[in-house]
Amino acid sequence: MIDSAFLPHRSGLLVALAAGGTLALVLIAQYGFGLPPCEMCHWQRWPHIAALIFGLGALLLPRWRVKLLALAALSFAITGGIGVFHAGVEWKWWQGLTSCGSSSTATSLEDLRAQIMAAPVVRCDDAAIRVLGLSMAGWNALWSAALAIFALLAARRAAQEAV
Repeated sequence: MIDSAFLPHRSGLLVALAAGGTLALVLIAQYGFGLPPCEMCHWQRWPHIAALIFGLGALLLPRWRVKLLALAALSFAITGGIGVFHAGVEWKWWQGLTSCGSSSTATSLEDLRAQIMAAPVVRCDDAAIRVLGLSMAGWNALWSAALAIFALLAARRAAQEAV
């Protein structure tokens, strides 16, 4: 069963579904359950978007499949690394960013005050939720590591079959 998942024509689809499903899950957490993301949470989303694109590319462009799956693996490794760093900040193992704020588009002091008062305070060092002891950043690190390994093995299998 697992071996059939590494079939080159399926692997791009599985990578895209995993990345897209992960993004859907965090958007549901954000908008459905009121868990606004911090700056590092946003950073973790970008590599998932890249992996989604690379997975779709691997599905649609067989000639580039090996390289695109390898890029998806790299994307998953990057978001996993950010997740490890973020989880470490949440557990107070190391110092996080000096600021987890956002940019302002205010044109006056009163506009700036209104924006600050309306914006939710989202700290990078405070986990919004923990499931089985891990924050969303921790789960992202584990899930993304598994996806990186899967995508790397799929790229290897695609390379072997291309020879």
